[in-house]
Amino acid sequence: MPYRTCLAILLGMLSGPSWAQAPSPAPSSGPPEPAVQVIRIEDESTRIDELRVRGETRHISVQPKKGGRAYEVVPPDSGRDPSQQGASGATGQRVWRFLTF
Repeated sequence: MPYRTCLAILLGMLSGPSWAQAPSPAPSSGPPEPAVQVIRIEDESTRIDELRVRGETRHISVQPKKGGRAYEVVPPDSGRDPSQQGASGATGQRVWRFLTF
């Protein structure tokens, strides 16, 4: 084999893998979306909807099926009601909504 042919084949083999590589993925354009779960528990008298973001409960709504008004349970760590910051216990506070549309 002539010297130039061997050199051309050798250079082609060495530079081949760099041409075959896929372009690098574009960098992400911000933080990833948080993991969101909507959990619905229902029986013959009540429906409970719970919203969790990153595993933390953010919103609980309770809808009685037979009479009674719907209400929300504010989780204790949600920071939604600053007047209850000193309250102890692991239970949330019930909130009734009026004039919703």
